[in-house]
Amino acid sequence: MTVRIGVITFPGSLDDGDAQRAIRLAGAEPVALWHGSHDLDGVDALVLPGGFSYGDYLRAGAIAARAPIMAEVKDAAGKGMPVLGICNGFQMLVEAHLLPGGLIRNAHQQFIRRDQKLRVENIDTAWTSGFEAGQEIVIPLKNADGGYIADGETLKRINGDGLVTFRYVGVNPNGSLDDIAGVTNGARNVVGLMPHPEHAVEPGFGPDTPAAMRSGTDGLPMFTSAIAAVVRAAA
Repeated sequence: MTVRIGVITFPGSLDDGDAQRAIRLAGAEPVALWHGSHDLDGVDALVLPGGFSYGDYLRAGAIAARAPIMAEVKDAAGKGMPVLGICNGFQMLVEAHLLPGGLIRNAHQQFIRRDQKLRVENIDTAWTSGFEAGQEIVIPLKNADGGYIADGETLKRINGDGLVTFRYVGVNPNGSLDDIAGVTNGARNVVGLMPHPEHAVEPGFGPDTPAAMRSGTDGLPMFTSAIAAVVRAAA
């Protein structure tokens, strides 16, 4: 079957084209979707890409989380569709209450861009099954509002229930609590993370990675995982 993965463009999205390219390289068909629409065009999974939607006014992702298409995103997520939020997309998902916690200005108050080492904490999600538990990967990070926060009860719950998908290793670049770089929901079909897997999908065009993996492709398993999840669900 041909898996179709939608990428939603919002005013100020920057990485929608990169996300579409990553989906194509992973073996699926990317489908461009528009924030003002109520039509998901029959896609099998969704990606909310990075950028600066609406100029990050109010809070990063706050306005985009109330865009017309988000009603359909919430409905699809509730029915089990795989949904991925990358950077600004992660901010949208927490603002839409599809993921726990929140994201605030980096602790050092500066925009940061670096190749970031992560540890894969949870492989029982639609977007991480292609990794190994505890695997360390390197993918690009670029954000100004990437500090993950949660109240004490929520933090205890997401750690206790295994909802952390990725943690920063070596360097905590933005002051995120418990070094959290990405989380999932209870159903494991919605994942958000601040680093950018779509920028590490092709050899020679991504950061150097551990010898066990091909250089520059540490982000690709996120997209192949989602394809596999869709195929399993359809079987």
